[in-house]
Amino acid sequence: MTSGPDPFRLALFSDFLAFERGLSARSVVAYRADLDALVAWLLREGHLSPRTVDAQVLRDYLGHLHQLERAPSSLRRLQSAMRSYFSFLVEEGIAETDPSRLLVPPKPQRRLPWVLTPDEAARLVESVPEEQPSVWRDRSILELLYGTGMRVSELTELNFSNLDQDEQLVWVMGKGSRERVLPFGEPAARALTRYLQRERPGLASKTHRSAGAIFLNSRGQRLSRMWVWTLVREAGERAGVRRPVSPHALRHAFATHLLEGGADLAAVQDLLGHADISTTQIYTHLDSRALQAVHRAHHPRGEG
Repeated sequence: MTSGPDPFRLALFSDFLAFERGLSARSVVAYRADLDALVAWLLREGHLSPRTVDAQVLRDYLGHLHQLERAPSSLRRLQSAMRSYFSFLVEEGIAETDPSRLLVPPKPQRRLPWVLTPDEAARLVESVPEEQPSVWRDRSILELLYGTGMRVSELTELNFSNLDQDEQLVWVMGKGSRERVLPFGEPAARALTRYLQRERPGLASKTHRSAGAIFLNSRGQRLSRMWVWTLVREAGERAGVRRPVSPHALRHAFATHLLEGGADLAAVQDLLGHADISTTQIYTHLDSRALQAVHRAHHPRGEG
């Protein structure tokens, strides 16, 4: 915090954020903490007014924080704060130029998703106790999530009109109203057949409000996404998976295991319903041993 006169107008900027932009108190505090640290550094470097700050000075400060190993997310938040701050100073006539405009926005780091191993995925889908009511409903849900890569919202919206049991195909409507056809394997087909024959008729007798829905809860109503999230999390716990598992983790596993098995990236893109193949490429994080095995198997000099 600075004391005495406020040549950098931090208090005025805080009021602007709170009263004109309507930011929450927490957001104002976060902006102010970033800018207090910046101004303290500027004063130590001999900059007594924002008028003497140019883009290189801001780059030096970002470099200073990088040396301190600040998280990339913190640096992105700081640059956002600086852009708002210096734009405000120019609008108020406190500074003549906005040096933050010349900064290159940092590229957001794309974290690789944590992925279940094939063994963990198999244990998870097989973890539903046989004595549990609607065991085949729960098992078929897990099999379909892992076996097709569909989103949880796509699963809960499934109707009989979307299903071809003979061909083991299901039609889903994804983001952007893009329809796609997903094949499913024999384990999912067996579980689904047993659910539809043995369990769903009893569930459906509770109400006629969800007659077309494939998956029903104990009241005969269409399942909610939260219900499916709970099912997957509890299955992961029973399977001894070391981290909490979500339906999206099964989607990650579906894509990764396909690619590790040699599937074409464009085919996986179609199965996932991604509009841009760059979104699918995040699943190509094969470990070095898998890459070495591919190289040895397919490159003419791989065995050398």
